[in-house]
Amino acid sequence: MIKSRWVFLKRPDNLTEKQGSKLAELLKHNLKTVKSYLLKEEFQLFWAYASPYWVELFLDDWCAKTMRSKIEPMKKVARMLRNHRRLLLNWFWAERRFSSGVVEGFNNKAKLTTRKA
Repeated sequence: MIKSRWVFLKRPDNLTEKQGSKLAELLKHNLKTVKSYLLKEEFQLFWAYASPYWVELFLDDWCAKTMRSKIEPMKKVARMLRNHRRLLLNWFWAERRFSSGVVEGFNNKAKLTTRKA
């Protein structure tokens, strides 16, 4: 476990060969750290869904699984996701049609007003 923090934080496709072998060795053990890592990697699938219906099912299932994990920091994340569930699902219901251009324009105007003051 010594010096393995970055192995867990990096995405698997960004790991070097040495880090990949270290990760494979760590995954053989049934540690809380490994369970947390696997939950984190599983959640990455959330962003791959295109259908709001399937995203909703995935989110509910992932949060339920995480709440049963007995890992308090991960349970905290699951509670936070449940609290913001509607906002997360809105992104999928909008079908990614809206850009942040309007918000960026408003922020730019606010910045200009602040500079002039």
